[in-house]
Amino acid sequence: MSALSSDAPLPASFIQQRNLVEQVADYLTQAIISQHFAPGERLSEVQLARDLGVSRAPVREAARLLESRGLLVSQPRRGFFVRALDANELGDVFDLRLCLERHAMERLMARYDSAAERALFQQVERMCEAAAGDSESRKIEEDLAFHRQMIELAGNRRLLKAFDGLSHELRLCIALIGKTHAEPDSIATSHWGLLEALASGESRRCREAVDYHIGVARDYVVQGIADALG
Repeated sequence: MSALSSDAPLPASFIQQRNLVEQVADYLTQAIISQHFAPGERLSEVQLARDLGVSRAPVREAARLLESRGLLVSQPRRGFFVRALDANELGDVFDLRLCLERHAMERLMARYDSAAERALFQQVERMCEAAAGDSESRKIEEDLAFHRQMIELAGNRRLLKAFDGLSHELRLCIALIGKTHAEPDSIATSHWGLLEALASGESRRCREAVDYHIGVARDYVVQGIADALG
């Protein structure tokens, strides 16, 4: 019989271990997004454990977690590598994102009110504030927060869950947009167009706005990858 029954409280050591795994996963996520670890690079469990002052176990568990999130890939007897998204994979991510956000815009337009408008307006302001700073990770998180908030306001929890499942790969995509966009600072201000479309109450305008917003981002990223490979 297991030492832990189904109704027994978890030991503090287990909780601390899980928190440690999440902390290591957060560190690796930020390192990957900032390209401290380059696409295709092999991660050394031993070196990471030494650098972070932890044992190899939480590093290995964090790597498995990031593999499930699409940020790492594993190879038998070789370990974990930073996932390198190619143009086709990036296209798939943006295609799914477009499906989710088109539907979210349609639902949100039907229930758009002053409270939703104010919440999204404030989030764009936070994005513009972040765009003026030096923290690339904050720019990415504020951008992602806007789109998540838009989907949350659309009122479909399954839609939000699907977006959350895609969010880890989206962080990579947003990071690539910032690196390949001709005017990175304009990324934040481009979100005003989505609010203007929502305020219009016109279904066609909302669809065109989200298609343009995500389509431009996709084109910058895919072209940037193609240029890098060429």
